[in-house]
Amino acid sequence: MTIALEILARIRGDLTTSGDGGVAALPVLQAKFINLVDGTGADQANAIYIDDFSIAASGALNYDLAGALTDRLGNLLVFTAIKAIYLVADAANVNNIILGNGATPFIGPFGAATHTVTVGPGGVVLLAERTAAGWPVVAGTGDILKLANSGAGTAVVGTLVVVGKL
Repeated sequence: MTIALEILARIRGDLTTSGDGGVAALPVLQAKFINLVDGTGADQANAIYIDDFSIAASGALNYDLAGALTDRLGNLLVFTAIKAIYLVADAANVNNIILGNGATPFIGPFGAATHTVTVGPGGVVLLAERTAAGWPVVAGTGDILKLANSGAGTAVVGTLVVVGKL
């Protein structure tokens, strides 16, 4: 198996105003491309996990990054470090999706075990790391990436993509 990925974060648009001098427009373009090729060094990854998930009302999913996941080709994934996390919440969700704060939490980009990121309906979060080290996965004590449904009453659905090195 070989990986070649392009990660793109972009904001593009126009800032427009009208006044006594006519209409003025300022283009807005901020973009960052990260290309990851096969391997375990800087700008490299060798595994990708993708899950189209559904979480019951008030429920949670725990992803064991150090051994309980398989990729879409059936390969067991035992991540040693994570290079990117991409989470998309379906626009039809009523509740938010909370990323982080698992039982033996993967700390990665969060800063501390109890830190989380909340993604509202239709929202997207992309976290990416280019260094050779990535965000370390510590089997047994720092390997659970948690997704939780923020409320009762309805399920939430979305897609999670985790890119890393084995």
